[in-house]
Amino acid sequence: MEWLLEIILLVLLSATLFQALRLERALGVLKRDRASLEELVNGFNASTHAAEEGIERLRAATEGAGRGIQRQIEAANGLKDDLAFLSERGERLADRLETLIRQGRGLTQESSGEPFLPSTPLPGPRLAPSGLGGSEGSPDPSATGAPEPRLRSQAERDLLRALRAAR
Repeated sequence: MEWLLEIILLVLLSATLFQALRLERALGVLKRDRASLEELVNGFNASTHAAEEGIERLRAATEGAGRGIQRQIEAANGLKDDLAFLSERGERLADRLETLIRQGRGLTQESSGEPFLPSTPLPGPRLAPSGLGGSEGSPDPSATGAPEPRLRSQAERDLLRALRAAR
């Protein structure tokens, strides 16, 4: 019986030894996996840090670009106001010039005694006396009894068309 007990004890010891070897291998694999997992986590942390720095640089760049665009918008608004002023002033000068030309033509027509009529009619529509399509400040020749104005030259029509387009 003693032999039997020793054989049973030998079998149990060999089974324990076999399990201990398996456990040691599993722990070795776990240690290797842990090291690679730590490397992976460190790489992920480095990538996250680089991405955060990139986002900060991008944010700073967009803020700088936004300020630059805002400055350009403000400058453009100032130029727009200046152009509107110049356009209005140009329209007033064109109206004055047209009135003076009309008065000068009226004087030359009265001195010659004949109204000026071109030999061939010019293409294009006849415009109101103000040259801007009947603006409020210019009298209507039919209402004042003045003769119908002559047809405009191409340069006058182009100038008036440009002034209307500027409005």
